[in-house]
Parts: sequence; structure tokens; C-alpha cells
Amino acid sequence: MVGQTFTYLIGPDSSALMFNSKNDQLNAEEVYANLTVPVFGKGVAYDVPNPVFLEQKKILKMGLNISQFRKHVPIIIEETQEYFKRWGDKGERDLFVALSELIILTASRCLHGKEIRSMLDERVAQLYADLDGGFTPLAWLFPSWIPFPSFLKRDRAHLEVKKIFYKVIKQRRDSQEEADDMLQILIDSKYKNGKHLTDEEIAGMCIGLLLAGQHTSSTTSAWLGFFLAQNKQLQESCYGEQQCICGEDPEHIIDYDETKEMTVLDRCLKETLRLRPPIMTMMRMAKVPLSYKGYTIPPGHQVCVSPTVNQCLDEKWSPDPKAFNPDRFLDENAHNSEKFSYIPFGAGRHRCIGENFAYVQIKTIWSVLLRTFEFDLVDGHFPPVNYATMIHTPTNPIIRYRLRQKSQ
Repeated sequence: MVGQTFTYLIGPDSSALMFNSKNDQLNAEEVYANLTVPVFGKGVAYDVPNPVFLEQKKILKMGLNISQFRKHVPIIIEETQEYFKRWGDKGERDLFVALSELIILTASRCLHGKEIRSMLDERVAQLYADLDGGFTPLAWLFPSWIPFPSFLKRDRAHLEVKKIFYKVIKQRRDSQEEADDMLQILIDSKYKNGKHLTDEEIAGMCIGLLLAGQHTSSTTSAWLGFFLAQNKQLQESCYGEQQCICGEDPEHIIDYDETKEMTVLDRCLKETLRLRPPIMTMMRMAKVPLSYKGYTIPPGHQVCVSPTVNQCLDEKWSPDPKAFNPDRFLDENAHNSEKFSYIPFGAGRHRCIGENFAYVQIKTIWSVLLRTFEFDLVDGHFPPVNYATMIHTPTNPIIRYRLRQKSQ
């Protein structure tokens, strides 16, 4: 494909070859740097040696913990309630567009701090969208300097967004008033050698944290909505669970502990991630010959694992692996026994560090939505997958909604 050879590892046993490999055997930077460096910037993620990248991820994890999640839940609720006021009592809307916008708003406020969120008007939202437009097959296939319109927009947006972060970082440093958020953690953090992060590194890591999760969470949130709209009985089970946890008050402000009690919604989310994992293929570049059951993968092959395939294999997910059945996850151990059969967030050294935040964010948003609206498919239309994008996005994702009637 496009002059390169791709070798796919199918099933949990062979997938272990990728996820257990070291970076000098299967290299991620050579695959993803073209995509990420123009968007995130120099000096972060796949633009640095792997040991430095792992240090950066460790620093980010410091701001992705339960004590922070407890603060995030009421913020996400406030943003969600405010956003969906504009929808009115009933109608038809593009669910994917709405949730993409909301994911940016909630993630920015939770992860970037109140100053960045306060600047998130239509102009800045468009800058994020232009940056996001850098994640295309074009960026994967071609050098970043080619003047494609999407590349030019991406590069302009990158400079403008960085300026916003530099301004806020300077204000934080000058005021010396410490906040309790991810941005402050990055400002205060040091590498093992005692060196502080530069402003460029802080801004790049903030952009990366937001946009790396933007695709995945907005896509997953939208697919969850369509699966629940398709299965009204399941939607009502989720709503019933919300009533048990939150009572009859649709304005009830849940807390982090209550999100952990939402086991029906949790299973629906897990099954959504199984059938519609946002990342269709995870790739590494073979740097050395790799052997598996008599086969040898030579250097230069792009070695791939597909969650889309692994999570629908008959031998692991029978009966009817293509059916939406959240009860598969009633027994968590059944799917944890084989380490790499369920991999929507990847695995190994490159496993997504935002996984727990994504669960909190999506479940909190859908707690509000389930208590506010009833959802239906429009004329029975369930969106097909748009395979032209690098993410499992829904095609024509219009959903029908109406305000839930309050109990008398």
C-alpha cells in the first residue's frame, strides 16, 4: 500500500509481538511523527527520544488522577448543561458535531485551566479545528512542508494556539499564584535531570493532550448515542440507572463516585469501544527482523494491530461478535484473561494515558444527556462508518431528540 508493506498481527497471541516489543525493535516515532509533530510542535511526543517521551507521559499522568477527576466531574456537568440548552425541547441535530464541540470545551477547561477556557471563543475553536485538520491521511503520506491548504491552516493555527499558551504561562509565572490543574503541574514539573519544561514543551504537551483525546472521545460519545437510540430498551435501562443514582431531579450534580456506580452505562461504553474502536489500526516500524511461529517480519515493514478486527473475532467474542451486547462485560475477567483481545486504548508502553479521563468525561456527559433527552434514530437510519477518515467516525450522524417529561 502506497509503496510500503504492512504486516497485520491478528488475534491476541500475535498482537503480543507488537505490544510487548521494545522501541528499538518496533518503532512508533517513524510512523506517527509526520502526523503529530506539525500539530503538537517540536520537543514533545514523537519528536523526542523514547525515554524523554516516557518521562513526559509520566508528568502528564500526574494530572490524570482520581483527585483531579473529582474536580472535573462538576465542571463537565456545567459545560454539558450549558451547551445543550441551545438544543431546545425537540428536533434533529448532528450529534457528532455537537459532541466534538463539547469534548473540546470540557477537556480544555479540565486540562488547560480556566484562563485557556475563557479564551475559547469561536475564533479559538476554529484554530483547534484547523489544528485537528492536520490529522489526515495526507499528513501521514506526505512531508509536512508541502503547501496543501489543510497543512497551511494547521501551521497557522499551531502558531496562534502556541501564542495563547505562552501568554497564559507567562501570567502564571509572573503572578506566582499556583492553580491546581494540569497546566500548573506542567509549569512546576521537572525532568529527572532537574531541568524544568520549557514553555514550548508545556504548550505542545497541552495541545497533544487535548487533541489526542478529541478524536477518540467525540467519536465514541457519538457512537454510544446511536447505539442507545437504536435500542430503546437499553436506553431506558441506562435512564433507570440514572434515576436510581441521581433521583428524579434532572439537575442533580453527580460526583465522581456516582460515575463509578453507573455500571449499565459503563458496559454500554465498553461495548461501543469494542464495536467502534476510534483507532482502526495501530502501527510500528520494524527495525530488526521479528520472528513469530515460523514467520519472519523483515525490517522496513509497518507492523500493525487492528482493534477493529481483534475485537470482533469469532473465537473470542462469540456468539454474534458484530452485535451490540453490553452484557458481554458483566464478567470483566472473561475479557481480561487474554491480554490483547480488547485494546481500544492500545496496550504496552504506548497505551493511551487518557483512558481513565475519557471514561469519566464520556460517562458524565451521557449522565446529563440521558436525564435530559430521549433519543431516536431518524427514520431508522443507523449511521454507517466513514472509512475515508483515520478515525471510525459516523456518516451523516443526525439524531432525533426530545426533552424528557418530568415526573409529576
